[in-house]
Amino acid sequence: MGEFSGFYKMPIDERVKLIKEKRGLSDDEVEVLKNTGALSLDLADRMIENVIGGIHLPMGLGMNFKINGKEILIPMAVEEPSIIAGASKAAKLTLPEGFKGDADEPVMIGQMLITDLENYEKAESEIEKRKSELIGAAREHAQMIEKYGGGMRDIRAKTIDTKRGKMLVVEFDIDVRDSMGANTVNTILEATTPKVIEIVGGIPRARIISNLATKRKVRVSGVWKKGIIGEENIEGMLDMYEFAQADPYRCSTHNKGIMNGIDAVVLATGNDWRAVEAGAHSYASLDGYHSLTKWEKTDDGDLKGTIELPMAVATVGGAVNTKPTAKIALKIMDVKTSKELSMAMAAAGLANNFAALYAISTEGIQKGHMKLHARNIAVMAGASNPDEIDKVASALAEKKDFRLDAAKKILAEIRG
Repeated sequence: MGEFSGFYKMPIDERVKLIKEKRGLSDDEVEVLKNTGALSLDLADRMIENVIGGIHLPMGLGMNFKINGKEILIPMAVEEPSIIAGASKAAKLTLPEGFKGDADEPVMIGQMLITDLENYEKAESEIEKRKSELIGAAREHAQMIEKYGGGMRDIRAKTIDTKRGKMLVVEFDIDVRDSMGANTVNTILEATTPKVIEIVGGIPRARIISNLATKRKVRVSGVWKKGIIGEENIEGMLDMYEFAQADPYRCSTHNKGIMNGIDAVVLATGNDWRAVEAGAHSYASLDGYHSLTKWEKTDDGDLKGTIELPMAVATVGGAVNTKPTAKIALKIMDVKTSKELSMAMAAAGLANNFAALYAISTEGIQKGHMKLHARNIAVMAGASNPDEIDKVASALAEKKDFRLDAAKKILAEIRG
């Protein structure tokens, strides 16, 4: 792409000018690109490469959440209507008790891959025999995280069979405290590699964190009273849950609905949603793809929902500290630790799962969703100010006709 040669070296204004020229952007489109809101263009240019602008997502608050007796406002950044409304309504139905939650210590797994060994069984044995020595060597590079109470917890080795032959995987368990942990874990792994090779020999091929954070899981539960949601509705929701457990095609969408809530909080707080998604779906795939939630009746006939999944999130470090809105979101939440943050995210996921199961098994998912989506349809139809948007959306909802051509017709009548 000769016309874009050296793009990464250009100042932002020159990049945007070049894109405008080569792709025919209007002045208005350029201004939209450059409007990065609270995140300045200069800061954005230091966060990622080849910056030309920013994008925006609405951020709203999930309401009515009480977790372990503490009321929490949950910021959620998402473009899809009904997610925040559904979560807030589901959370309200758990009151006054609210949700109960707990989380594991923030231990992340780092993996070192070694190949070309003469005796893999002997290598495993040597790692176990000299574990204390290896942990000591790793601790030399874990002093920063140890200041906060984290650090090395364990080392073990396993042999895997691949199409390319046997390989040795040395796994490090590292407590990363309130950070996500990728930089900490990768640094320790790379620095400790010479010592591991000194002990077992071979060729080091990889030193990298795992996003399947099975030692850093979070669990949250809630109870919805039969007298409030109805016994027949409970039966329908339980049928929907068993549908998801038995059919991976349904379970994929079931778990996506859970991640609607979780990802929205992950984004709002500046965390790595790709890592959280990878960990969640990998965990759901262990022993066959299954639901991240469990639904059952209590002895009293009420509905109890429980969610469990890996949750490697942070209240410090990375984009959490650089994105202004992320810092504000965490301040609004009033959470102090990564464990507390993970419980809020899991509660949002469980609440959205309840909302989806309830809607699908009763009135259908589209009724409430399309009513909230009507404003988006109004904008797509050409409504250009808040008054027009509200009038078109109200008319669509009243007619229960959410087609784009219907919205265009209503808009024409309003303007006519």
